[in-house]
Amino acid sequence: MLTVRNLGLLAGTALLLLQTQGQAQVAPPMGPPPPPLAEAVGVGPVFDATQLPSIKGVVRQFTQTPRGDIDGLILTDGTEVKTPPHLSSQIAYAVRPGSTVVVHGLRAAALPLVRAVSITDETSKITITDEGPGRWVDASGGPTLSSGRVRMPLHGPEGEIDGVLLDDGTVLRLPPEAYRGGTRLEPGQPVVAEGPVLTTPFGKVVDVTALGATRDRLEPLAPQPPAPPPPPRP
Repeated sequence: MLTVRNLGLLAGTALLLLQTQGQAQVAPPMGPPPPPLAEAVGVGPVFDATQLPSIKGVVRQFTQTPRGDIDGLILTDGTEVKTPPHLSSQIAYAVRPGSTVVVHGLRAAALPLVRAVSITDETSKITITDEGPGRWVDASGGPTLSSGRVRMPLHGPEGEIDGVLLDDGTVLRLPPEAYRGGTRLEPGQPVVAEGPVLTTPFGKVVDVTALGATRDRLEPLAPQPPAPPPPPRP
Protein backbone atom coordinates (compact mmCIF):
# COMPACT_ATOMS: atom_id res chain seq x y z
CA MET A 1 0.00 0.00 0.00
CA LEU A 2 1.43 3.35 -1.05
CA THR A 3 1.80 5.87 1.67
CA VAL A 4 2.48 9.57 1.39
CA ARG A 5 6.09 8.91 2.32
CA ASN A 6 6.50 6.30 -0.42
CA LEU A 7 4.92 8.60 -2.99
CA GLY A 8 7.43 11.30 -2.07
CA LEU A 9 10.35 8.90 -2.49
CA LEU A 10 9.08 7.78 -5.92
CA ALA A 11 8.62 11.36 -7.08
CA GLY A 12 12.13 12.30 -5.95
CA THR A 13 13.64 9.30 -7.70
CA ALA A 14 11.82 10.10 -10.97
CA LEU A 15 12.97 13.71 -10.83
CA LEU A 16 16.59 12.63 -10.30
CA LEU A 17 16.39 10.25 -13.29
CA LEU A 18 14.99 12.99 -15.52
CA GLN A 19 17.79 15.37 -14.51
CA THR A 20 20.45 12.72 -15.18
CA GLN A 21 19.06 11.89 -18.64
CA GLY A 22 18.85 15.58 -19.54
CA GLN A 23 22.50 16.11 -18.61
CA ALA A 24 23.54 13.06 -20.66
CA GLN A 25 21.75 14.32 -23.76
CA VAL A 26 23.31 17.80 -23.72
CA ALA A 27 26.71 17.70 -25.49
CA PRO A 28 29.48 19.72 -23.86
CA PRO A 29 30.38 22.92 -25.71
CA MET A 30 33.16 22.46 -28.30
CA GLY A 31 36.23 24.65 -28.19
CA PRO A 32 37.37 26.70 -31.17
CA PRO A 33 38.93 24.69 -34.07
CA PRO A 34 42.73 24.57 -34.20
CA PRO A 35 44.26 27.30 -36.35
CA PRO A 36 45.63 26.40 -39.79
CA LEU A 37 49.30 25.46 -39.88
CA ALA A 38 50.29 28.72 -41.58
CA GLU A 39 48.48 30.72 -38.88
CA ALA A 40 49.96 28.60 -36.11
CA VAL A 41 53.53 29.22 -37.23
CA GLY A 42 52.99 32.83 -38.34
CA VAL A 43 53.11 34.54 -41.69
CA GLY A 44 55.81 33.27 -44.04
CA PRO A 45 57.21 29.93 -45.20
CA VAL A 46 56.53 26.89 -43.04
CA PHE A 47 60.09 25.55 -43.18
CA ASP A 48 63.20 27.38 -42.01
CA ALA A 49 65.72 27.51 -44.85
CA THR A 50 68.50 28.67 -42.51
CA GLN A 51 68.70 25.13 -41.12
CA LEU A 52 70.18 24.02 -44.45
CA PRO A 53 73.92 24.23 -45.23
CA SER A 54 75.06 27.69 -46.31
CA ILE A 55 77.79 29.19 -48.46
CA LYS A 56 78.92 32.79 -48.83
CA GLY A 57 80.38 34.33 -51.95
CA VAL A 58 80.46 37.18 -54.44
CA VAL A 59 78.22 37.06 -57.53
CA ARG A 60 80.13 37.11 -60.81
CA GLN A 61 77.10 36.91 -63.09
CA PHE A 62 73.64 35.45 -63.61
CA THR A 63 72.73 32.47 -65.79
CA GLN A 64 69.51 32.43 -67.80
CA THR A 65 67.12 30.06 -69.52
CA PRO A 66 66.51 30.42 -73.28
CA ARG A 67 63.36 32.35 -72.33
CA GLY A 68 65.39 35.00 -70.50
CA ASP A 69 64.61 34.01 -66.91
CA ILE A 70 67.40 34.02 -64.36
CA ASP A 71 67.97 30.42 -63.30
CA GLY A 72 71.16 30.72 -61.30
CA LEU A 73 74.23 32.62 -60.16
CA ILE A 74 77.91 32.05 -60.80
CA LEU A 75 80.09 33.03 -57.85
CA THR A 76 83.63 34.31 -58.25
CA ASP A 77 85.04 31.06 -56.83
CA GLY A 78 83.33 29.10 -59.64
CA THR A 79 80.41 27.79 -57.58
CA GLU A 80 77.20 27.46 -59.56
CA VAL A 81 74.04 28.32 -57.64
CA LYS A 82 70.83 26.99 -59.21
CA THR A 83 67.58 28.89 -58.67
CA PRO A 84 64.09 28.20 -60.09
CA PRO A 85 63.02 30.49 -62.96
CA HIS A 86 59.95 31.72 -61.05
CA LEU A 87 62.31 33.64 -58.74
CA SER A 88 63.83 35.52 -61.68
CA SER A 89 62.18 38.89 -60.98
CA GLN A 90 62.91 38.77 -57.26
CA ILE A 91 66.58 37.94 -57.85
CA ALA A 92 66.90 40.69 -60.45
CA TYR A 93 65.49 43.19 -57.95
CA ALA A 94 67.60 42.18 -54.94
CA VAL A 95 70.94 40.90 -56.27
CA ARG A 96 73.61 42.48 -58.48
CA PRO A 97 76.89 41.20 -59.92
CA GLY A 98 79.50 42.06 -57.32
CA SER A 99 77.06 41.53 -54.43
CA THR A 100 78.04 39.31 -51.53
CA VAL A 101 75.34 36.71 -50.93
CA VAL A 102 74.63 33.97 -48.43
CA VAL A 103 72.98 30.93 -50.00
CA HIS A 104 71.17 28.21 -48.07
CA GLY A 105 70.47 25.02 -49.98
CA LEU A 106 71.58 21.55 -50.97
CA ARG A 107 75.17 21.01 -52.07
CA ALA A 108 76.12 18.50 -54.74
CA ALA A 109 78.39 15.74 -53.53
CA ALA A 110 81.03 15.95 -56.28
CA LEU A 111 80.37 19.27 -58.06
CA PRO A 112 80.70 22.97 -57.11
CA LEU A 113 76.92 23.17 -57.36
CA VAL A 114 74.25 24.33 -54.91
CA ARG A 115 70.48 24.09 -55.35
CA ALA A 116 69.36 27.24 -53.55
CA VAL A 117 66.38 27.41 -51.22
CA SER A 118 67.11 30.95 -50.06
CA ILE A 119 69.51 33.74 -51.06
CA THR A 120 70.33 36.74 -48.89
CA ASP A 121 72.04 39.78 -50.38
CA GLU A 122 74.27 41.28 -47.67
CA THR A 123 74.05 44.79 -49.13
CA SER A 124 70.28 45.09 -49.60
CA LYS A 125 69.54 42.71 -46.68
CA ILE A 126 66.82 41.14 -48.81
CA THR A 127 66.22 37.40 -48.51
CA ILE A 128 64.63 35.51 -51.40
CA THR A 129 63.04 32.18 -50.48
CA ASP A 130 61.68 29.59 -52.86
CA GLU A 131 58.00 29.15 -51.93
CA GLY A 132 56.68 27.70 -55.18
CA PRO A 133 56.35 28.59 -58.85
CA GLY A 134 54.88 31.82 -60.11
CA ARG A 135 54.20 33.31 -63.53
CA TRP A 136 56.87 34.03 -66.07
CA VAL A 137 56.98 35.63 -69.51
CA ASP A 138 58.01 33.93 -72.73
CA ALA A 139 60.63 35.66 -74.85
CA SER A 140 62.86 34.58 -77.70
CA GLY A 141 65.26 35.94 -80.27
CA GLY A 142 66.32 35.10 -83.81
CA PRO A 143 68.92 32.39 -84.65
CA THR A 144 72.50 33.57 -84.97
CA LEU A 145 76.07 32.38 -84.39
CA SER A 146 77.93 32.77 -81.12
CA SER A 147 81.50 31.75 -80.44
CA GLY A 148 84.03 31.71 -77.62
CA ARG A 149 85.91 29.47 -75.23
CA VAL A 150 84.31 27.35 -72.56
CA ARG A 151 84.82 28.64 -69.02
CA MET A 152 82.81 26.01 -67.14
CA PRO A 153 79.89 23.58 -67.55
CA LEU A 154 76.43 24.49 -66.27
CA HIS A 155 74.02 22.11 -64.60
CA GLY A 156 70.34 21.43 -64.05
CA PRO A 157 68.77 21.01 -60.59
CA GLU A 158 69.66 17.31 -60.49
CA GLY A 159 73.31 17.89 -61.44
CA GLU A 160 72.89 17.00 -65.11
CA ILE A 161 74.89 19.13 -67.59
CA ASP A 162 72.53 21.40 -69.50
CA GLY A 163 74.90 24.00 -70.94
CA VAL A 164 78.20 25.84 -70.68
CA LEU A 165 79.39 29.30 -69.72
CA LEU A 166 81.77 31.00 -72.17
CA ASP A 167 84.64 33.30 -71.22
CA ASP A 168 82.70 36.38 -72.32
CA GLY A 169 79.78 35.49 -70.01
CA THR A 170 77.52 34.04 -72.72
CA VAL A 171 75.39 31.11 -71.57
CA LEU A 172 74.88 28.23 -74.02
CA ARG A 173 71.86 26.08 -73.18
CA LEU A 174 72.12 22.60 -74.69
CA PRO A 175 69.44 19.94 -75.07
CA PRO A 176 70.07 16.49 -73.54
CA GLU A 177 70.68 14.95 -76.97
CA ALA A 178 73.85 17.06 -77.26
CA TYR A 179 75.56 14.61 -74.88
CA ARG A 180 74.18 11.33 -76.16
CA GLY A 181 76.87 11.08 -78.80
CA GLY A 182 79.68 11.54 -76.29
CA THR A 183 80.02 15.32 -76.77
CA ARG A 184 82.30 16.87 -74.16
CA LEU A 185 82.88 20.60 -73.80
CA GLU A 186 85.94 21.08 -71.63
CA PRO A 187 87.13 24.37 -70.08
CA GLY A 188 89.29 26.27 -72.57
CA GLN A 189 87.80 24.50 -75.59
CA PRO A 190 86.74 26.77 -78.50
CA VAL A 191 83.14 26.40 -79.55
CA VAL A 192 80.71 27.90 -82.06
CA ALA A 193 76.98 27.68 -81.41
CA GLU A 194 73.94 28.46 -83.52
CA GLY A 195 70.50 29.17 -82.13
CA PRO A 196 68.10 31.88 -80.93
CA VAL A 197 69.90 34.51 -78.87
CA LEU A 198 68.31 36.50 -76.08
CA THR A 199 70.16 39.54 -74.68
CA THR A 200 68.90 41.07 -71.43
CA PRO A 201 70.40 43.38 -68.80
CA PHE A 202 71.63 40.21 -67.08
CA GLY A 203 73.61 38.82 -70.02
CA LYS A 204 73.26 36.77 -73.20
CA VAL A 205 71.83 33.27 -73.50
CA VAL A 206 71.74 31.03 -76.59
CA ASP A 207 69.24 28.21 -77.08
CA VAL A 208 71.66 26.01 -79.05
CA THR A 209 70.37 24.14 -82.09
CA ALA A 210 73.76 23.43 -83.76
CA LEU A 211 77.24 23.13 -82.29
CA GLY A 212 80.80 22.76 -83.52
CA ALA A 213 84.44 23.63 -82.93
CA THR A 214 84.41 26.04 -85.91
CA ARG A 215 81.80 27.70 -88.10
CA ASP A 216 82.34 25.22 -90.94
CA ARG A 217 81.94 22.22 -88.62
CA LEU A 218 78.53 22.98 -87.12
CA GLU A 219 76.39 19.91 -86.52
CA PRO A 220 72.64 20.10 -85.78
CA LEU A 221 71.60 18.90 -82.35
CA ALA A 222 68.67 16.84 -83.63
CA PRO A 223 67.00 14.27 -81.38
CA GLN A 224 68.38 10.78 -81.80
CA PRO A 225 66.11 8.49 -83.84
CA PRO A 226 64.61 5.57 -81.91
CA ALA A 227 66.41 2.26 -82.15
CA PRO A 228 64.96 -0.07 -84.80
CA PRO A 229 62.84 -2.96 -83.46
CA PRO A 230 64.53 -6.37 -83.32
CA PRO A 231 63.93 -8.63 -86.34
CA PRO A 232 61.07 -11.09 -85.94
CA ARG A 233 61.99 -14.58 -84.91
CA PRO A 234 61.68 -17.24 -87.62
